[in-house]
Amino acid sequence: MKTTSPQVALVTGASSGIGKAATLTLADAGFTVIGTSRDTSRIAPGNGVTFLDLDVTSDESVAGVVEQVLDRFGRLDVLVNNAGIGGNGAAEEFSVAQTQNVFDVNVFGLIRMTKAVLPHMRARGSGRIINVSSVAGFVPNPFMANYVATKHAVEGYSESLDHEVREHGVRVLRVQPGPVNTPFDANQVQADTPLAVYAHRRGVFEDVMRETMRGGDDPAVVAKVIAAAATDPKPKLRYTAGSTASRVSVLRRILPARAFDKSVRKLNRMGR
Repeated sequence: MKTTSPQVALVTGASSGIGKAATLTLADAGFTVIGTSRDTSRIAPGNGVTFLDLDVTSDESVAGVVEQVLDRFGRLDVLVNNAGIGGNGAAEEFSVAQTQNVFDVNVFGLIRMTKAVLPHMRARGSGRIINVSSVAGFVPNPFMANYVATKHAVEGYSESLDHEVREHGVRVLRVQPGPVNTPFDANQVQADTPLAVYAHRRGVFEDVMRETMRGGDDPAVVAKVIAAAATDPKPKLRYTAGSTASRVSVLRRILPARAFDKSVRKLNRMGR
């Protein structure tokens, strides 16, 4: 009797939050799952998920992990690019070097992973690369300009790449969560050159961000959408995840630009 091995999924940034939930949901869906993080020694083993150390900012680390997965499992069907960091502060308060660090994780880390798995997926004639973007990929957010810029970059890169590789059986899909109840806000990179002129507004933003995150969706909500993107027979180009993301996506499309701009400022407790 002919048997087929389970599909293999690799999830970056899997130590907590969305990434951790995604590993569990994909495992429940029948995937062999490899979760990665900079330091997996702190992750309790279990649930049938294999964990590997990975630094997405290192070419050598990325190449080594992908090679290890292929050597051990013989295939890689789904890559979930979830690893990312936030940035808290006015754009003027971030040095260029610090901004480059945020881009190195959120954009170039994703590109490194994608380039490492594409040759294998093309050769097999199948595969899905699922990039965890954000509502910040299509809407602005004051005091998060650098983070928002990275997500806009992920959106453009993903959609363009999908056109290039689709004829080779590979799809590049985007999952766009809204606020998620994770420690994301507490782990953001803080601006390295803070300016007094922005201090008050930055403090207001931090309050808004804290309230928004605590009222956000459970990571399992996003994980379920990631699993759908990994398994849908006819995948969508993008998947909004959670009620806020869906609502904001609709408002962005139907509201006049001036009205949407006003709503962003009101949400962030800013003046006219």
